[in-house]
Amino acid sequence: MDTAPTSPRLVLRGQALAAGFGDHEIRRLRRRGEWTALQRGAYLVAPSPLGRREAHLLSMRATLAGLRTPAVVSHGSAAALHGLPLWRVPLGQVQVTRQPPARSASESRLRSHVSRLPAQDVVMIGGRAVTSLARTVVDLARVLPFEPALVLADAALGNGGTTPDALRAVLADASGTRGSRAARRVVEAADGRSESVGESRSRAVIIEAGLPVPDLQVEVRRADGTLVGRSDFGWRRQRLLGEFDGRVKYGRLLRAGQEPGDAVFAEKRREDAMRHELWGMTRWVWVELDAPAQLMARLGRALERGAP
Repeated sequence: MDTAPTSPRLVLRGQALAAGFGDHEIRRLRRRGEWTALQRGAYLVAPSPLGRREAHLLSMRATLAGLRTPAVVSHGSAAALHGLPLWRVPLGQVQVTRQPPARSASESRLRSHVSRLPAQDVVMIGGRAVTSLARTVVDLARVLPFEPALVLADAALGNGGTTPDALRAVLADASGTRGSRAARRVVEAADGRSESVGESRSRAVIIEAGLPVPDLQVEVRRADGTLVGRSDFGWRRQRLLGEFDGRVKYGRLLRAGQEPGDAVFAEKRREDAMRHELWGMTRWVWVELDAPAQLMARLGRALERGAP
């Protein structure tokens, strides 16, 4: 299935000419705002505001249409096609990979890598050759910082599209290449139980700070086994729970007929119930992850204190 968007519609100049449009008509449509240039020779019909993913996928379609030699979509472009989160994934160029003896090249719109591509590392999406999900994760883990790379790896495992063994197999093939050590660190830390970009970022920051790595989606139960609640993170030995509070979280918690305030109140009651079972609790928000020194100091103190 092709995940490229169908609206707004992309028209290439060659398609327009073949359909009977002349260059003067294309110019007229652009002056009237009915068509907007995406890049040279590619136009959007009645465009609406584009998100990063949609804009990149449209640019990719336009750029690939002009390639003279076949190439496999890879790196950030493959991540966009696979539906992975694109937090801090560079999308300024369409990225492809070709087999040796091709040469790598970087142009304004296209970055061409050269690497061996075993058959199992290539899949078809909407008629395009694309690096597999596992290969895409490892390729990006070799070149991105740890935090965005872990976000990608967690998401790839969490959506069921790949497995830890598949990631390790691709990593084994990349052994000794530039960035393979960094990729190994990402693969070994990846965990499909992470439920959001914020949770993956949180774990990356905790790992980078050298603090104990928490368990994920920790259930708190009473002595009779009754489930009290579940927390994003948990340090069982210290009986400490951690929660990342993204803005979307309370939206996910809403039940039919509930208002946001109802969800916040229910969340407060859940937290109180878990504290009653002698668990500590610490929370943080997105902005704290951008400058995490104070957050990590606070978390470190909470871990030192241990059980309440």
